[in-house]
Parts: sequence; C-alpha cells; structure tokens
Amino acid sequence: MNLEVGMIVEGKVTGITKFGAFVDLEGGKTGMVHISEVAPTYVSDIKDFLTEGQTVKVKVISIGEDGKISLSIKKAVPQQRKSAPQQGRGSAGTPRQPAPPRPGNFEWQPPRKTEPSSFEDMLSKFKQTSDEKMSDLKRMENKRGGYSRRGNSQKP
Repeated sequence: MNLEVGMIVEGKVTGITKFGAFVDLEGGKTGMVHISEVAPTYVSDIKDFLTEGQTVKVKVISIGEDGKISLSIKKAVPQQRKSAPQQGRGSAGTPRQPAPPRPGNFEWQPPRKTEPSSFEDMLSKFKQTSDEKMSDLKRMENKRGGYSRRGNSQKP
C-alpha cells in the first residue's frame, strides 16, 4: 500500500521518546508522531497518552524526500464543531453522536465555578483569605527573625 499525504491509517506504537512516538504502519514503514500532534491539548508527558504496543489511528501529514513520514493522531480524529445548530442535534436534526474518546481515555472537564452567590459570601471569603495570608506573613516574619512588636530590635 502506498502512503499519501492526508491518508488516515492504523498503526502500532513501537517506541516512545520525550519528543514523540514511533508508529509502525502497513507495508513495513515507520512514521513519527511529534508530541505536539498527539492530542488537541497540551502534552507534557507523552506517556500519559500513549503506551508501546497500542494501536492508534494516524493521519499522514508529510512524507519527506528522504522517506521520513510525519504523522498526527489529533488530526486523525474528527474535530467537533465550535457551534452546533441545535444542542443535542446534528445538522440534519438527527441525534448527535458522542465525541470519540481522546487518546489515553482522558476526558476534558470544564473548570468548576466556586463563586459565592451573594455579596456577604464574597466578603466572608475575602476576609478568610486575607486572614490566612496575614497569619502566613506573621509566621514567616517570626521565622526569619524580623522585628518584634515591642520594639524595633532584632531577636537574638
């Protein structure tokens, strides 16, 4: 099978480095997935998303003159649209399919909002945070041998 740019094929992860992963493709060819092409989110450790021996779908990004094959996992998975015509419905009014799982089976979760509901709650939270910071500062001042409250002399 001849590989062409834009093709989506399956391969097996054969090696993982800190900068990417090597994937064996059909026909005995090997390509590399750069760490920036593993997932649509920031990847600090590629081992959080891939393991050796794992079968992955990849998209061929480029094939160099020297035969090097650049691959992408994140481009092989169809991207969700930014805005859907109707919530829970596809463009033809049919139920929308759930998004495919991300590499490594991690699900994105929106940040939880823990904002207080009233002004009094916000004021109480601010006072509590302020008191904690002041006690930390006082503790640090005492540890460093800062000025005492009785006078401006250093502790012995």
